[in-house]
Amino acid sequence: MNPVGRSGIIAQLFIAFIRGYQYLLSPVFPPACRFYPTCSVYTIEAIRHYGALRGLAKGLWRILRCHPFSRGGYDPVA
Repeated sequence: MNPVGRSGIIAQLFIAFIRGYQYLLSPVFPPACRFYPTCSVYTIEAIRHYGALRGLAKGLWRILRCHPFSRGGYDPVA
């Protein structure tokens, strides 16, 4: 498997979008993620491990679970 993931250019685009969020928008808001690694890092790792579509789906599911009533904690990709 190449370092970008199984979906190549699509995975690169998703990762670039998430990196843009990390560097441009995330610093503006206070830290709120209840999981480790953070939801954006988790999504990048999931895309690299599972490919673009399945990785993005896992990342979105993780974001839906990240709310004030969640226990959070350590939640690795694999």
